[in-house]
Amino acid sequence: MTAEHDATVAEQMRQHLTQGLALPADAVAWLLDLWGCIQTLDDYADSFHVGRPALDSLIWRTLVGMPGNAWFLAHAGALLPAVAQMVLKWQASDTVERAGNADARSFVWRAGYYDVVLMAVLLVHGPEAAQRTAHLVLSLYGERFEDYLSEFGGKHA
Repeated sequence: MTAEHDATVAEQMRQHLTQGLALPADAVAWLLDLWGCIQTLDDYADSFHVGRPALDSLIWRTLVGMPGNAWFLAHAGALLPAVAQMVLKWQASDTVERAGNADARSFVWRAGYYDVVLMAVLLVHGPEAAQRTAHLVLSLYGERFEDYLSEFGGKHA
């Protein structure tokens, strides 16, 4: 993906998080930092060129920005397990994809970031609002299954 594409997607995500889900600014900042880190790390894992500005941003976000975010600090006990699960799901998907066995399950595993967003909605608005909007949060995942299969040569099972 290009930096311009990532910036456009990030801006769309910002709008969904702020306007659609009514999350506070510090929660939105943390979630966008997480999203940016994921994009950079995924590019690196896929052997795409990661330029110095992206690397510098990754370093700052992971070592200073995200752990120092006030909203994160207030909710770290719930967020860290959600992030751990997201990472494990991404690694599981990556393992299956690299083995040439991408399928519907591995496609879903890739979307763990939206589990973290759903946790943020739960933490900010409570369980009733999270239940009402869960389908909206999870539908933010923009990749189409057909595109995923063509990228990885996966199976329809």
